[in-house]
Amino acid sequence: MDCNRVFVSKVKRLTIVFTLLIAFLSIKIDTFAQVDSAVVPVDSVVAESAHATSGEHGSEASHGKEKFEPTKVIMEHIADSHMWHLWGHTSLPLPVILYTPGGLEVFSSGNFHHGEHDYNGKYNNYRLEEDHVKVVGADGKVDEEVSKSVLDFSITKNVAAMFVAILVILIVFISVAGAYKKRVGKAPKGLQSFIEPIVIFVRDDIAKPNIGHKYAKFMPYLLTTFFFLLFNNLLGLVPIFPGSANVTGNIALTFVMALGTLLIVNLNGNKYYWKHIFLPDVPFWLWPLMVVVEVVGIISKPFALMVRLFANMTAGHIIVLSLISLIFIFETLAIAPVSVAFVIFMDVLELLVAFLQAFIFTLLTALFIGMAVEEHH
Repeated sequence: MDCNRVFVSKVKRLTIVFTLLIAFLSIKIDTFAQVDSAVVPVDSVVAESAHATSGEHGSEASHGKEKFEPTKVIMEHIADSHMWHLWGHTSLPLPVILYTPGGLEVFSSGNFHHGEHDYNGKYNNYRLEEDHVKVVGADGKVDEEVSKSVLDFSITKNVAAMFVAILVILIVFISVAGAYKKRVGKAPKGLQSFIEPIVIFVRDDIAKPNIGHKYAKFMPYLLTTFFFLLFNNLLGLVPIFPGSANVTGNIALTFVMALGTLLIVNLNGNKYYWKHIFLPDVPFWLWPLMVVVEVVGIISKPFALMVRLFANMTAGHIIVLSLISLIFIFETLAIAPVSVAFVIFMDVLELLVAFLQAFIFTLLTALFIGMAVEEHH
């Protein structure tokens, strides 16, 4: 009887998980389909109606319809934007902040009407061209020279999503910290019991083995790095607001994260670390080459962190979107079961990758720090 209950319980759990995955995937396909339908211009619809009225069917009727371009649609999904897509054709306008030679300009990206209209600002006229704000000259054309002098500090989709992730992290950890104060000496409970094993994992399996007895000094940075990447990776897999942004697939963010590691490592490097770089124990004739190699290594290690995180997260999003686009490329439901099956598999794999990439980035950061603070034996 107990075995039957356990079996039924497992079947129920699997059913719930499978249902959630199907619902999750349906939202993705629906969102993708909205973009697909958006690329069909009104003129083509009118042309098709005219053909149907005059009795012209077949290839002539479908001639006016714009062909589905998976590359364009996929890049729109993974790229940064001044608008945050919500559902259907509804988007959330985000603030545009420009520092121009004339002064500061702040306005809503909704003034561009999805790039269909220019905005007459205080100092210049602006146009949204390929999701970049450009200055429009008196002749109605984009002035590239003036546009280069304008600094764009806008709150784009990736920046807004990053703030959402930071807010979620603050809510989670302030709640967990409060639980520790209220439950001193008691076993963890609720959210506290979920977060504590992860913190212990970062401490015992990442920080201590790679840094040694000085690990406590670097724990705040390692924990911040791990949870910041993890929450952004997971939110990027959610196909609806406030998710769907490809934050960790943005090279600018991974560059800043890698730069942080570069500074932490080299500012805390001891004399043995710098001696190994500039005075390596090699024959004198090999010394110039080794110094160059070691100096290049200072840059190449964080550079590898930057590229690895960016490439893996972006590749995962592209694969999932490519599998969904097969339905629209072949324009038949016959391919849907195969596409859906592979997308479900990739979504589950992406959950693993979300944890794995946060772990690898934190692990290598701890390893580089350990190499910099290691004492001479």
